[in-house]
Amino acid sequence: MTRTVSADRRSGAGSAGVGRARSNESVWADRIATHVSLVENRLSSELDELREAWDHDDVEADQPFALDLPHQLRQLLERGGKRTRPVMTLLGWVAGDVRDDQHGYEDMILASAAIEMLHCFALVHDDVMDESATRRGEPTVHARSARLHARHDGRGDSDRFGDSIAVLVGDLAHSEADRLAAGMPAPMRRVWQQMVLELIAGQLRDVVGSAVADRRIGYARLVARQKTGSYTVTRPLQLGAVAAGADGAALAALTEYGHHAGEAFALRDDILGVYGDPGSTGKPAGDDIRSGKPTVLLALAAETLRGPAATALAVAGSPRMSDDQVRSVQDAMVDHGVVDAVETMIDDRVGSALAALESPSLSADGVAGLTRVLADLARRGR
Repeated sequence: MTRTVSADRRSGAGSAGVGRARSNESVWADRIATHVSLVENRLSSELDELREAWDHDDVEADQPFALDLPHQLRQLLERGGKRTRPVMTLLGWVAGDVRDDQHGYEDMILASAAIEMLHCFALVHDDVMDESATRRGEPTVHARSARLHARHDGRGDSDRFGDSIAVLVGDLAHSEADRLAAGMPAPMRRVWQQMVLELIAGQLRDVVGSAVADRRIGYARLVARQKTGSYTVTRPLQLGAVAAGADGAALAALTEYGHHAGEAFALRDDILGVYGDPGSTGKPAGDDIRSGKPTVLLALAAETLRGPAATALAVAGSPRMSDDQVRSVQDAMVDHGVVDAVETMIDDRVGSALAALESPSLSADGVAGLTRVLADLARRGR
């Protein structure tokens, strides 16, 4: 995580006066890179403060596998990632800043850092719930901690120990996210609270839906909207727009865009969870089938597939499911048009998101940025 970038409010917006006059690929790439660097600086400062506040007990230093939770949290954040949510917060701020007066810029940076910290919490806990061994090509917190426990012959169950450490790391990330969010103005905090509730509700429905093999498309779309789409696109856009002092019409347009773009993002997630390159997704291909996730892709498969593939899908989420059965479902969903149907749904959502950007209440620069990023949200991994 870089800590060397320094920029004033105007340059942090990507030289806003120039960028608004000539919005193009290179300008937006520079603007986003600068924004991400500033967000990472804010996160690094927060982690420095956490380090100072953390209680160091000399007794713990003598333990064979003492775990430094602030250090683990820093490692997770420094692995990078696309920083999609902070980018969406920036875009909401630019689109809502129709007066071009840079209102609420520091609040937008704060919100961007808070949401990235919250994302860290969500990933760590999600990995525990999904029993995922890797994340972005590295061992997950619980897997690494379990191996450490086993290597030092710790007492008790190593997996249980690993899960416990991961829960604590996630809790620490959530605490830091809320500490950052507490500095936002009240209207932004209200959006934040709603986003957190949706994220938790979506995760709950994901866990329960997997347990009961719920294959209803309506249920799958609700999970996708709450767990992925709203928290990745809609709410970050709203946070940025509220920071900018956007009016009701602009907020409505961004919410409409976020609803459709967020669903396109979630549907792409469904496909990547089954066919994605593990080098890019950080998770084994077919993971969503093995765990029986309540996704739109699997809901459509349940309606469409017949014969051996349907039999294989029926045991998704069970330890009885073999690798051959996972491959059978993967192949059948392609052969019977299930993947094509989801691709069509993504195209429809992209079209609806673009239509929402026709609102005159949004800044032209913001519309350009949101149009540019839509392809990344909907087409990534293709």
